[in-house]
Amino acid sequence: MATIEIIECPRDAMQGYVKSFSLQQKVTYLKSLLDVGFHTLDIGSFVSPKAVPQMANTAKVLDALIPFKKKDNFLVIAANSIGVEIALKHSAVDIIGFPFSASETFQRRNTNRSRKQALKDLRRHAEIIDNKGKQLVVYISMSFGNPYSEETNNEEIIDFIGKINDVSNPKAISLSDTVAKATEHSIKSLVTLIKEDFNDANLGLHLHVSKERPLDVGLLKEAWNSGIRRFDSALLGFGGCPFAEDSLSGNLPTESLLTFAKNVKARSDINTMAFEAAHNAARALFL
Repeated sequence: MATIEIIECPRDAMQGYVKSFSLQQKVTYLKSLLDVGFHTLDIGSFVSPKAVPQMANTAKVLDALIPFKKKDNFLVIAANSIGVEIALKHSAVDIIGFPFSASETFQRRNTNRSRKQALKDLRRHAEIIDNKGKQLVVYISMSFGNPYSEETNNEEIIDFIGKINDVSNPKAISLSDTVAKATEHSIKSLVTLIKEDFNDANLGLHLHVSKERPLDVGLLKEAWNSGIRRFDSALLGFGGCPFAEDSLSGNLPTESLLTFAKNVKARSDINTMAFEAAHNAARALFL
């Protein structure tokens, strides 16, 4: 029986939400997730509070969660040296996520850096992260298309992965469908090609779902059959990147992912009763 790794993403759910959440609201909600049995919790990001106001108190959120932390890995996003330094100093942080983009336009919109500059940053960050005993996950956003009329083919994605591996040793590389453009064919073809060149790569998938196009379970099926075992999701499907385009694309709903996992008989550590409680907490927070 294959094991599925579920990375719950409250950060992604909160970052573009129109209503501001208080520190206590965040902590209360995140505590409800700690009993569920997720592999990793993507809790927050160390970025400019002017750029992403919802993430302004990430350090305080982590401080409040330390007494309640269990087996979950805590992941935070850091795109620059300042963010990485702050993340490395926090004892609760296990994994640092680095945002790289297949789209030059989005790389600049999201991090105010070029892709070439981002790779130079990654080399420096990766060495420091490794020396401090933390783990690194690299996200390749716009892996399946972008809204900027930029053409990116699979060979370019593979080239980027090669460059990422040249400058770092990531725990995982997550292919991000930032604006919900992935198809069954694009997932299968890209993952298959990556596996041919990087057989040992630990690939993850970060799917987004648009309001206009509900989740096609075929996307998950193709990813699973192609060898993906690491999936990002968010309860109720809230989320999306506020820097991608004007209309946010929601996250893969965790409820749908768990149903899929059950159907393919995947092993997970999810506690059903705790999940129901967390689901109710998500409804109370977001709805």
